[in-house]
Amino acid sequence: MALPNLLFIYTDEQAFNTLATYGNRQIQMPNLNRLAEESMVFDQAYVTQPVCTPSRSSLLSGLYPHSTGCTANDVNLRAETRCLPEMIGEGKYATGHFGKWHLGDEVFAQHGFDEWVSIEDGYNVRYSEGRDASAKSSYYHYLINQGLTPENGEVFKRGECARLTEECGKPAYLAREASRFIRSNQGRPFVLYVNFLEPHMPYYSPRDDQYDPSSIPLPPNFANEPGPDQPLKARLLRELYWRTGHSGLPLQTEDDWRRMIAHYWGLCSLVDTHAGTILDTLHDCRLDDNTIVVFTSDHGDMMGGHRLLTKCVMYQEAIRVPLLIRLPGQHNAKRVPGPVSQIDLVPTLLDLLGQPLPGHLQGRSLRCNMESGDPAVSEGAFVEWNGPNNGLAGVRNGDSFPEWLTAMASPEEIEAASCDPVRTVIRPDGWKFNCSLLGEHELYNLNEDPFESRNLYKSEAGGALVRKLADEIRDWQDRTDDAITLPAV
Repeated sequence: MALPNLLFIYTDEQAFNTLATYGNRQIQMPNLNRLAEESMVFDQAYVTQPVCTPSRSSLLSGLYPHSTGCTANDVNLRAETRCLPEMIGEGKYATGHFGKWHLGDEVFAQHGFDEWVSIEDGYNVRYSEGRDASAKSSYYHYLINQGLTPENGEVFKRGECARLTEECGKPAYLAREASRFIRSNQGRPFVLYVNFLEPHMPYYSPRDDQYDPSSIPLPPNFANEPGPDQPLKARLLRELYWRTGHSGLPLQTEDDWRRMIAHYWGLCSLVDTHAGTILDTLHDCRLDDNTIVVFTSDHGDMMGGHRLLTKCVMYQEAIRVPLLIRLPGQHNAKRVPGPVSQIDLVPTLLDLLGQPLPGHLQGRSLRCNMESGDPAVSEGAFVEWNGPNNGLAGVRNGDSFPEWLTAMASPEEIEAASCDPVRTVIRPDGWKFNCSLLGEHELYNLNEDPFESRNLYKSEAGGALVRKLADEIRDWQDRTDDAITLPAV
């Protein structure tokens, strides 16, 4: 029997609520919506940490960020930390990683990926010793061959690329390159990971006018701004976005937010179009019946929830993502209920590929749950936050914060809130507990309060339940060698 292929498509910063299968039938996502109609749809999929590098380290290795060492952005994944292609046996598969990597040495093939198509420049100051710091991405060379010149004379920056025509943009480029890889390897087993930068910031693209802002609904919890019983960091971020906006767009009025969301939807639809090109190529090569197809994202985006933007917080919009797995020959959707973690993706895919599961993996295969339709876990999903990449660093002026920020809290409080480690559990019964090193704990009943408007930590519903959930977090920490010491609750 022929070895199955793996096509793993993942985006950057795409919230779960951008697909019809998760309730959004207004945004135009025909290709990914069609994929969902033929896939295992995971109802509640969670990242391991809601920021790029840590989450990606888990997606590729099957280890939590505190185990990979990638607890913040721009940390190199250690050479000895194996990624999925390094676990399947040398020479069995043609392997490729196309798109954003963000795990160090951005433009160089590594970790078992033989073919490498890179789209990001600007990370060269962090290249490992011995790497050529002048090396440029595959996409840079493509743009140069198109007769374009970087505005700064060195590299094409993200904002510059986002303003190019759609044909010259990163999504179209990746779709063409991925399609080329599939066609050239259709006669042998392959593992191909494709990562689109979009809908990650900057929040503009050739699709800015695809959606009429007046038709955009605001999130149900838009008016539910972070209150005094919620983390200081969330309150500071809400003030930051109100005062500074993002990507050249203001964020003060409801119309401002509708315009921002319209841009974000345009980015999602842009990705959908070019992900569709890759899926069409797979179909045209008659490989649907022998290919596992995965679609997910490295984290979500608040996009107006609690009047917040981007990620770096533990609200649902930031930590919950779409997760679709289409099995070879699958033609109908099947839902997998209950919370699951992306930590389970590597063991699940190895199992589906018929490969042995290494003992060091920290997740488990969900194959049996996919086949039975039973809830995937009994203990819940765990998410971590490790301090840096808090979203507030850009407002510093040297060692000080602006007056409008220090009017809300002292510099010491701002610094502490910015770096507060958090450990979260989301249970199958709907309870979610965020345990904060600073003591800014949160307890939500997602069944009754899916938009996290009421922190029940100090309510009658807390007490013994909080202690039970804290014990579950500590048990998970013990199993995975997490060194963060959480306070008593």
